[in-house]
Amino acid sequence: MTEVRDSPHAWVAEHIRRFEETGGRPRPGVNDLLLTTRGRRTGNLRRTALVYERDKDRYVVAASNRGADRHPAWYINLLADPAVVVQVGRQTFAARARPATAVERPHLWRLMVSAMPEYAAYEERTTREIPVVLLTRG
Repeated sequence: MTEVRDSPHAWVAEHIRRFEETGGRPRPGVNDLLLTTRGRRTGNLRRTALVYERDKDRYVVAASNRGADRHPAWYINLLADPAVVVQVGRQTFAARARPATAVERPHLWRLMVSAMPEYAAYEERTTREIPVVLLTRG
């Protein structure tokens, strides 16, 4: 089995550690998942922790990068290889990732901001449009 490397960002690594220690138990009022992507240059598996919401049978996440002017590495990785692994609670499954279309994004962005109001501040902080990503089982 290929080794999975956790995010090099200390705050994300801490979030992953807390997720694992609690068996993925949600934080009060926040849904968290772990997303594993394949590095576009190295081929290494990379894991990050993200806030999610549900839209029907899909999981929705935002590539906010805390409002930085560049996309997070996990987002660029899934553009190169949309086959990802998702862990919600104790359940792990294969999924396909894709950015929301221009038509889908407004509704999904509002959904994400309602889940985590800080996203609105991140949006104001950056010049890029923050991608919203759909994760579908399979």
